[in-house]
Amino acid sequence: MPRTALLVSTVLFAALLSPAVSRAADDPAPSPVDRFEGEVPFASQPAEGIFTWGSDSDDPPALHLTARSDAPEGTKVLTGSYDISGYGGFTHDFAATEPAHDWSAHRGIRFWWDGRDTGRKIAFEIKDGGANGEASELWTTSFADDFTGWKQIEIPFTDFVYRTDYQPVGGIDHVLSLTQMWGYAVTLPAGTKGDFAMDDVELYGRADQSLRASVTTDSAVHTVRAGDTATVEVAVATTGSAPIEEPVTVTYETAGGTATPGKDYTPVSGTLTFPAGTASGTTRTIEVPTAKGTGAAPARTIPLKLTVTGAKAPAENPQVVVDAHGLPYLDTGLPVRKRVADLLSRMSLAEKAGQMTQAERGALTNQGDVAGYALGSILSGGGSTPTPNTPEAWAKMIDGFQLRARATRFQIPLVYGVDAVHGHNNLAGATIMPHNIGIGATRDPALAERTGAVTAAEVRATGIPWDFAPCLCVSRDERWGRSYESFGEDPALVQSMETIIQGLQGRANGKDLGRDDKVLATAKHFVGDGGTAYGSSTTGTYTIDQGVTKVTRQQLEAVHLAPFRTAVDRGIATVMPSYSSLDVLGDGQGPVKMHARADMINGVLKGRMGFDGFVISDWNAIDQLPGDYASHVRTAVNAGVDMMMVPYTYKDFGATLADEVRAGRISERRIDDAVSRILTQKFRLGLFEHPYADTSGAARIGSPAHRAVARQAAAESQVLLKNSGGLLPLKKSEKVYVAGSNADDIGNQTGGWTLTWQGSSGNITRGTTILQGMREAGGNVTWSKDASAPTGGYDAGVVVVGETPYAEGVGDVGNGHSLQLSAADRAAVDKVCAAMKCVVLVVSGRPQLIGDRLDGIDALVASWLPGTEGEGVADVLYGTRPFTGQLPVTWPRSEAQLPINVGDASYDPQFPYGWGLTTLTHVPQGGAATLRALAASAAAAERAGADRTGREAVDRARLIVQQKAGQRITEAVAGPFADADHLLLTGRYAEAVRKLTEAYRAA
Repeated sequence: MPRTALLVSTVLFAALLSPAVSRAADDPAPSPVDRFEGEVPFASQPAEGIFTWGSDSDDPPALHLTARSDAPEGTKVLTGSYDISGYGGFTHDFAATEPAHDWSAHRGIRFWWDGRDTGRKIAFEIKDGGANGEASELWTTSFADDFTGWKQIEIPFTDFVYRTDYQPVGGIDHVLSLTQMWGYAVTLPAGTKGDFAMDDVELYGRADQSLRASVTTDSAVHTVRAGDTATVEVAVATTGSAPIEEPVTVTYETAGGTATPGKDYTPVSGTLTFPAGTASGTTRTIEVPTAKGTGAAPARTIPLKLTVTGAKAPAENPQVVVDAHGLPYLDTGLPVRKRVADLLSRMSLAEKAGQMTQAERGALTNQGDVAGYALGSILSGGGSTPTPNTPEAWAKMIDGFQLRARATRFQIPLVYGVDAVHGHNNLAGATIMPHNIGIGATRDPALAERTGAVTAAEVRATGIPWDFAPCLCVSRDERWGRSYESFGEDPALVQSMETIIQGLQGRANGKDLGRDDKVLATAKHFVGDGGTAYGSSTTGTYTIDQGVTKVTRQQLEAVHLAPFRTAVDRGIATVMPSYSSLDVLGDGQGPVKMHARADMINGVLKGRMGFDGFVISDWNAIDQLPGDYASHVRTAVNAGVDMMMVPYTYKDFGATLADEVRAGRISERRIDDAVSRILTQKFRLGLFEHPYADTSGAARIGSPAHRAVARQAAAESQVLLKNSGGLLPLKKSEKVYVAGSNADDIGNQTGGWTLTWQGSSGNITRGTTILQGMREAGGNVTWSKDASAPTGGYDAGVVVVGETPYAEGVGDVGNGHSLQLSAADRAAVDKVCAAMKCVVLVVSGRPQLIGDRLDGIDALVASWLPGTEGEGVADVLYGTRPFTGQLPVTWPRSEAQLPINVGDASYDPQFPYGWGLTTLTHVPQGGAATLRALAASAAAAERAGADRTGREAVDRARLIVQQKAGQRITEAVAGPFADADHLLLTGRYAEAVRKLTEAYRAA
């Protein structure tokens, strides 16, 4: 291929075209990938093209094809400018509609780069296997921009490593085959403005056998009981499964480790030979005999050193581990406290620090770090999943991590955690429940417990014993992006829904945690995260999340601490502090980050409340504390945080923690307390006896029985706010026109924390949309998303509108979100409701401001985020089930009213807390006399402790008041009506009916 550079008589290019990059005589001709002359368009999948990407709208670089007289090849080069705060770069994907490319004949890939001598590393990735460039494995390496002017960068394919921290779909087989390549990507440096130029991406050189053949072992860790013989399988494999062309030899020997040769095992050495012509997949074995142990001993390691010629060696040498035996902590007959005490007495400071460390699965430098740093826990953040994202792959992945933990002295198992906040929401095909705000709307504690039980069963069946749920925040401002994670604005409502803890964990004494369908639960976020003031956040562009909660001591106790008292009484195993700050008026401290509040964690939670589980930090939360890193660690640990979620800095945390203890700034007693709490839960879970996944319940994941629970929860969560003329329930004989952005979108319907942290629109998981549910119910339905289809001749319209997914502060109002319906949603409502009787369903994580259209809407439903089972929504629309849901939060008239909550002195909402019409066949009738009788019944029930009778009396009174008030909900009606629901939840039935009587008189 001719190069313009050869025609330029400059010293620079003479130097660049050195023999080091020239083509050997037997090498194949370079194969072009990108010449940047315009032959590849700026486009994206499924067509071939170059496209940009980034973590936000400002991060993708600006690209151009620029004519340059100094172009190394041709006349144009790719140029770009960037200013990246998070991450950003560009990709060249080959066409998904055509076969993938075969790069296996070449040694590597090279390109010309116009250096700026910044010293920054630039990541370069290639895409291997899978369906297309956006569903392939990513293999990565990097080069340093530490030169000036054009330089040809050569990267042998042997330099690329599998990228573990992010995979769009994930590993296909974790083998760089080079036979199905889909292109490449460049990640540009973040944190500084820059520009670049690049030219002529091509494949070069002749592949050697080490690119096509590799030696693998069946496992990196082989555990064996003392006295047994370990068998290590060694295999040779080739790209495309062709026989090897040249001999491959593997020389092996046992050397090093903690086991004593001749005493603990018989040393072995030798050579395995795979002659030329050996079939791919051929296996040889190495046997390592161990000695029968006498007495008690910790685990001992026997590394097996492999030296490979003629093929690529394994990424790491395997090791044999002789299991620990005879030690008291392994005795299942001893009480847990004695097992914990024995194990703790044997552990080093480094091992204790490891138990207090939690890393993210995708951030592990290598899996050997599990043992190398004696890690106590690993988690999957939102969207951090194995590939394929199946129950089997989850179990295999977690078993792989647990096997690594067996290579530690005491073989302490990991406790793996995941945010399963509304079902096993990271797993494709799992049963996704309504978010907590919908569960709160059901007012059904027994159902809440059943949803927790389904979640626990599906989570544990994939090998995960720990769930970072439930969120016990009391949401006091619907501008908060986490509003839907709360059961409601009333602490009494949140407390009533904490039956979900028993669904997750079983009995409060922890006796059920060893079952294959129970998990550790986590009460979060301690304390006050739902009370942060709008505009108080200092995290990026967030407006309220991670802000400051300013309260009196009385408000703190009554509103925000109350749910945690209940959780401790229910035996909650773990508690997670909040990112937010707490400012208790009068305590003289001002705003203090919760991860630093020893008075609240040590003093209130562990001391006064008697919490005996362990405290886990939030994601990287200690980095938000003031001071240097050592101060972060010291402050959080001394405040009472027992395990630190340090996804990417697990090495630094463990080392810093140990240093702080040695320096006397953290006491050994504090470390022992933290580790004892962690070990106690691991013993309760039965992980020492059964560290690996019990997948016997995997067949029930997403099963009809589990989905039936989610369907019931979706139905009971629907809150009927208005129903003029008895439009609902619909009749199946009616001709119904369905429109709106959220009628047929499973992603919008499930919301944030679904498959990924933020969630996403579209067909992201298995389930039934509301539209599909209506069709499956037998409805006569016509669908037009934007209401563009003719609207004549219909009996009724159903317009499903609302929000698109978000999570945490990203969803804060003022951070790109509002409580207003989108223009498209407003247009759909206006068009349909002008043409026919209409029902509007609001699918959202919080109330939407709809008062300006309320008069034109015949029926209004708060659908919340109902999860994967849209049939549940159809059930109440068509009357299979009655509407019974009640508002878990106040529905405001305008944003200016926020925050607005039950009990406020000034309270004039669109719909009050507790409001919820019904379509029951027999709606209670009556007036003042009936209410007097109900008051007497409620008082008698209260005296007798007859809760069911008392609740029924209040519910009847509520329905009578709603029937009289209709849509004339004045401030005089709303205040006592909302107060009554709070009184009901606190067992004051007579006072609740008295308040409802007050509302009745005002209606």
